[in-house]
Amino acid sequence: MKDTLVSRIKEVTLKDPILVEGLPGVGHVGKLVADHMVEELKAEKVIEIYSPHFPPQVMVKEDGTIRQVRNEIFAYHGKNDEPDLLIIIGDYQSATNEGHYELCSIFLDIAQSFNVSRIYALGGYGTGQFVDKPTVMGAATSLELVEEMKQKGVVFHENEPGGGIIGVSGLLLGMGALRGIDAVCLMGVTSGYLVDPKAASEVLRILSGILGIEVDMQALEERAKEMEKIIGKLQEMERAQAPYEAGGGDEDLRYIG
Repeated sequence: MKDTLVSRIKEVTLKDPILVEGLPGVGHVGKLVADHMVEELKAEKVIEIYSPHFPPQVMVKEDGTIRQVRNEIFAYHGKNDEPDLLIIIGDYQSATNEGHYELCSIFLDIAQSFNVSRIYALGGYGTGQFVDKPTVMGAATSLELVEEMKQKGVVFHENEPGGGIIGVSGLLLGMGALRGIDAVCLMGVTSGYLVDPKAASEVLRILSGILGIEVDMQALEERAKEMEKIIGKLQEMERAQAPYEAGGGDEDLRYIG
């Protein structure tokens, strides 16, 4: 495969849909949210994307057969006053810088072909520490969007994230702005060490409120509770180890090497 392949699975008509992106990233926060939305909303797959910029890998399914790694786009027809949605999910982001730009261009081409009215890119903001109370940080393409998101509970910190937003979530905002598309990045604050369904639950809560769409969160919340138990055990291990690290000093080093 030399070129990225866009395969249209089904033709659908949507009214000024909103694009939601949730590809793998820090804490898998965005992926957890987008995958959960696809499942709970029973969205229908409309596009598959295969690219040489993905890792050289196939996925093995439960029945022992394989499939090529890919990104997928699902469509959701909003009920009553809900907006229509396009949701990007997938196995990986690009493994190359060139691929990030190419795939984001493809995502934006598709968005414009559907007359997308706004983009929400979802991800995680890693702190390097376990987070007790999850929050959602934001970035947006205009001051008007920043103020709108603040009213929805999104937190904005000056010059944060300090290193910028890397990958598809950042480029969708930057390249989207160049095309005149309003875009917001919602980042669940997470340690970055583990898959974080708790941070994902908070992002989903904020996003569903913004969109005016009810999404059953039970399955995601149950995963969050299980992960909290694991994190609790890890923290207990850290506390138990701390006195030895503080007082062991040179004595411990004699056993190394």
